[in-house]
Amino acid sequence: MAIARDTARTTPETHSPERRVVRLTIPARAEYITLCRLALTGLAGLRPLSDELVADLKLALTEAASNSVRHAYGEAGGSVEIAYELYIDRLVIEVCDDGEGFDHANEGDLGDLENLSEGGLGIAIIRAIADDFELTRGPGGRGSRLRFAKLLTA
Repeated sequence: MAIARDTARTTPETHSPERRVVRLTIPARAEYITLCRLALTGLAGLRPLSDELVADLKLALTEAASNSVRHAYGEAGGSVEIAYELYIDRLVIEVCDDGEGFDHANEGDLGDLENLSEGGLGIAIIRAIADDFELTRGPGGRGSRLRFAKLLTA
């Protein structure tokens, strides 16, 4: 049985009230995506966020983590790393895996609502919710790294 590892770390730069970072590593299995959402709920309690905004962020996070769970590893399995960076004015979420990744050249405009390919709706949803979006290869050129940010207004 696989068990999720909570790798929350506090380093000198994350100890500041201006920036808090939480890292979570989960097995690349659908049943662990709930843990990602729970961590987000906990962080959302540190800032006055509307229920609607939290729901939107959970949806974007679920789509991002689901992409890694579904497409990164196949039957071999692996892990997905999620980093939450909470600032005074924004929340940045990064989802990384070191699986097969995707071919950037054949993806076109990821999130283009007019020309969605099969399975492209999740990326479009994330882009619609986020104020900033980046999708690249993972560390070392392997896998995928999806990073999005949402500005937090009082």
